[in-house]
Amino acid sequence: MTALPALTAQAATTVNFYVSPTGSDGNSGTSAASPFATLARAQTAVRGALGSSAPVTVNLAGGDYQLSSPLTLTPADSGSPGAPVTWQAEPGTFPVISGGVPITGWKVADAGKNIWSAPAPSSLATRQLYVDGTRAPRATGSLPVKVTQTSTGYTTASGDPMAGWRNPSGIEFVYKGGLGAWTEPRCPVASISSTTITMAQPCWNNSTKRVLRTDGSGRTYELVGRQSITESPTSVENAYELLTTGHWYLDPTAHQVYYIPRSGENLQSEDVEAAALPTLLTAVGTQIAAVHDIAFRGLQFSYATDTDTSSPEGFSEIQATYTITGTHGYAAQGLCTFVPGGSCPYGNWTKMPGNVSLAYDRDVTFDHDYFVHLGAAGLDLGDGSQSDTITGCVFTDISGNGVDLGGVDVNEPANAAQHTSGDTIADNHFYNTSVEYQGGVAIDIGYVESATVAHNQLDHLPYTGISVGWGGWPDKVKLPAEPNYSNHNLFSDNLIFNHMSVLADGGAIYTNGITGSSLTTGEHITGTLVHDQVSPTGHGIYTDNGSSYITITGNGEYNIAATVWGSKHTNYTLNNGTYDPLDIEGNFWTNGPAPYNAKAVLIKNNTNITSASQIPSSITANAGLESGFRSILSWQPAR
Repeated sequence: MTALPALTAQAATTVNFYVSPTGSDGNSGTSAASPFATLARAQTAVRGALGSSAPVTVNLAGGDYQLSSPLTLTPADSGSPGAPVTWQAEPGTFPVISGGVPITGWKVADAGKNIWSAPAPSSLATRQLYVDGTRAPRATGSLPVKVTQTSTGYTTASGDPMAGWRNPSGIEFVYKGGLGAWTEPRCPVASISSTTITMAQPCWNNSTKRVLRTDGSGRTYELVGRQSITESPTSVENAYELLTTGHWYLDPTAHQVYYIPRSGENLQSEDVEAAALPTLLTAVGTQIAAVHDIAFRGLQFSYATDTDTSSPEGFSEIQATYTITGTHGYAAQGLCTFVPGGSCPYGNWTKMPGNVSLAYDRDVTFDHDYFVHLGAAGLDLGDGSQSDTITGCVFTDISGNGVDLGGVDVNEPANAAQHTSGDTIADNHFYNTSVEYQGGVAIDIGYVESATVAHNQLDHLPYTGISVGWGGWPDKVKLPAEPNYSNHNLFSDNLIFNHMSVLADGGAIYTNGITGSSLTTGEHITGTLVHDQVSPTGHGIYTDNGSSYITITGNGEYNIAATVWGSKHTNYTLNNGTYDPLDIEGNFWTNGPAPYNAKAVLIKNNTNITSASQIPSSITANAGLESGFRSILSWQPAR
């Protein structure tokens, strides 16, 4: 594993506090020999020290900091320019900020099937269990009966064996590609009788009753995805009767966890953790008062969950883990002026929460932190996050998106404080993210401005690497894309490979909607190397609906099973007979587009290659992590 690099010595005026899992909140906390025990006590001490202009540093010893509630930072916890508040690992140590609870007291429950059980806290609600640091899947299998879909669920021709399963209302149906090739919606079951399966509401209606437009286009008012799930579930989850080796089940009535050990596992000695808290850290200010000048260095954030999908809301996916929610969400949410009573702006669907979540913050740094074993999005920098920096971090074993930057709820902010602006995501490693919600992406970016996403490595992903923008789908019915404030976003020198291994119709970098007001202010993609994209459906660099003012220069692609870029789209915003403006030059790829120079699209000086060796070293050598950050490729979690 990789320890935090030694930091430059700080000024003598720095105020230091110390925390250790073996400390005591009755200690002074002012030396490593007398540390506090909890982050909450350290927070109180920090607030008491903020009267001076000195930097304040909280030094965390190695070990687990098991939270009973999130560390909640407000503007009162802020530092100042040149005197930040820093929460950091002591040199050579690996502190883990944990929302988990240990599951102990294992015993054999069914010797014939090798099923073991252990008591769980009565309040435990979770979707994730980890055995010695390895995620165990929930009990899953195929649908055991043939079904016919109805307006409320399904009927079965003969007696349904699931009617006799324990806790049928905890069963979840999964639909790979169910609402589009890029989606994997999930809906819980409400009840099961011998011939009737009733699905939970509103998930079922939101996934089967999306309203068709009346213009004969055959499209829904959402303009993205299908009207309804029509296939049978591709898998069934969370049933005791489906337990197999390495899988687990939580009985919420008996408060017991059941698990079949993998070969070599000894549950009486293994560290078994259930993710319990939905949030580990929040830092949320206001439009008037931001949380600011805070740094986190060398910390591991782990064992948080999210149980929204287990509720009747389920997971009625639109794209990139955004979902339709609410009793009449299918007929109103995000539909704005398209339907009477539609909520605005267009495309304002529900965002998955982050296990570490910030909003209305400024100058917050995550440096060499590790986001692993998480049950929602890893890190969410939401509305009003400005001049934040994520560098040298690792994102892996995350249920949803790795990082969310910005959102889609504010497209034309009333004031600058609402902008997500000037943020940097650089030299990070994203791999094996979106392991539960496989329509997720490593980096998801909504409406933002002046973002820099550079020198990241993204690999082994079930769907898209980087998703940018929103609201371009109205061009499907010859309407303008949703106006928004996005501008000056740069995607430079990223390395993306072995992606789109499960779902389809995505790419290494996917863009949707308006990215600026000119080619100068719009999105720039340069120096990126893409290879070994698995799905043949999609594109390497994907310009989808309404994508405009994008410059794609000096990139390299090989072993791409799909065409290398998206396509031209008619510009219905200007509606003057042109295409959405694009500048595509100097790229090296297979199956590239022919030269073109008309209607606001310029395609020239690109090179079709037959071998990866034909891509210039100026691209291949510079893409991905810079030399000072490559040690994170060998990082392993503390547990």
